[in-house]
Amino acid sequence: MTLSQQIVTIALCAAGTMLTRFLPFLIFSSKKPTPKYVQYLGKALPAAIFGMLVVYCLKNVNVFAGSHGLPELISIVIVIALHLWKRQMLLSVAGGTVCYMLLVQFVF
Repeated sequence: MTLSQQIVTIALCAAGTMLTRFLPFLIFSSKKPTPKYVQYLGKALPAAIFGMLVVYCLKNVNVFAGSHGLPELISIVIVIALHLWKRQMLLSVAGGTVCYMLLVQFVF
């Protein structure tokens, strides 16, 4: 990429980021209440996204070959245990990821 192409690319990325950050404040005024469907989406989408993430992460696991899905199963148990213990989503996801990577690299 030339220097001008790099500048245009960075500018477009910055403009896209700013647009997605500022657009909700422009559309939904603080004077009016947030529409019910937007409140519903705010409650329903996080769980749906994490469900899709679980399906995506487990789609290629073959329980009949290799490690039989044990690293994945152990990591899922770690994620559930951490979440039930601390109720911190970031800690749960990070703990499960670290557990999985250690199991794959050093055990299985």
